[in-house]
Amino acid sequence: MFGMSKDIFLMVDALVAIVLLILLITRWRFHPFIALTLAAGFLGLTSGMPISLLMKSFQDGFGGVLGFVGIVLGLGTMLGKMMAASGGADRIARTLVDAFGKERVHWAMMLAAFIVGIPLFFEIGFVLLIPLVFIVARRTGVSIIKVGIPLLAGLSVVHGLVPPHPGPMIAIGIFGADIGKTIFYGLLIGLPTAIIAGPIFGSFIARYVPGHPSEKLMAQLGEEPEARDLPGFGITLLTVLLPVGLMMLKALSDIALDEKNLMRQWLDFIGNPITALLAALLLSIYTFGFRRGFDSKQILKLVDESLAPTAAIILIIGAGGGFKQMLIASGVGDAIGKMALQAHLSPILLAWLVAGVIRVATGSATVATITGAGIVAPLATMVPGVNRELLVLATGAGSVILSHVNDAGFWLVKEYFNMSVPETFKTWTVMETLVSIVALVFILLLGMVV
Repeated sequence: MFGMSKDIFLMVDALVAIVLLILLITRWRFHPFIALTLAAGFLGLTSGMPISLLMKSFQDGFGGVLGFVGIVLGLGTMLGKMMAASGGADRIARTLVDAFGKERVHWAMMLAAFIVGIPLFFEIGFVLLIPLVFIVARRTGVSIIKVGIPLLAGLSVVHGLVPPHPGPMIAIGIFGADIGKTIFYGLLIGLPTAIIAGPIFGSFIARYVPGHPSEKLMAQLGEEPEARDLPGFGITLLTVLLPVGLMMLKALSDIALDEKNLMRQWLDFIGNPITALLAALLLSIYTFGFRRGFDSKQILKLVDESLAPTAAIILIIGAGGGFKQMLIASGVGDAIGKMALQAHLSPILLAWLVAGVIRVATGSATVATITGAGIVAPLATMVPGVNRELLVLATGAGSVILSHVNDAGFWLVKEYFNMSVPETFKTWTVMETLVSIVALVFILLLGMVV
């Protein structure tokens, strides 16, 4: 069409749709939910998709994201509200400030996110820890960006590089890598990557984008505790980290036990992110509720109030999922993968590049990791001596690059941190790109010695 091959046309069409989306939001001031819906429809119509599949693809993408993320956001937000109202978040904030000092509290946030995020999906870790960002920023007077970027970096690094996150786990199977070595290399590379993209970059960018947190969310998540006595540091950590422990048990059982083993089946059920978060929420009703002197009516009110600020966020994230699905269904991801495969690069660089390009096109780190691994795996078998664990990490590193308007995480960060689209590009998008590039550099360096 227009003298271009089909693959070239699809990529140009996707670029036009993304530019249109950005203009709708930034220049013409459309609500992001409406803009994402219009851009998805434009891409579907102009890419040649059958009309009968156009809205179905958007609906499938919308529901596919919210089928998991919506539940996680709801449960996590309620847990965060209980932690904030009881003073649990305040207790952790005070402990972190006392231990690290006001000038180094952003380092504490990065370490907390890096450790807590290992067994958690990015969205779960985000909603669990976001109250700490608000409470620490309020208590210390430190910029919310300086506090928040390190937390986001810690979560993003382990999401892209460290099993049992779904992307790395599936890539391990595709490449035939060793899970133990992958976890070890992932942690070895991930920590310095999180340091550079987190506390160091966060301190720099906060000078130019200080951030102005939403008053509603600050009132909810950064509020002074309603309870007279704060919960203990130990019981607070136990409540908040309960999902972490349950999901870690699931990951260990998946490694150690057979699929038909009854114990593994129960641990898989208990360690499911939704089950684990629900268990933590129920525990929080006791530890953060009744133990702090709240009655059932007060607890019900807190839980009910927690959901109102997330309504717009959930709609935007769902529309972002619909736009992402339209990019996939139109064939853009496949077109980019085919063209990238023609480049004569080392398997590690190619894995990073293919995953990165698909990530930019589709907005999904997991889709980029799985698709990139599938494209590169056959080529990797033809190159003798290539380190399969580093291939997994390179694919994961590429999968987090350049998060933008087709990524649900972009809108999640934008709305919670109350930033404009340009500010989100300067902070979140640059941070994700730093994570990707810095991790690749460390992977290449590690490849010289392993």
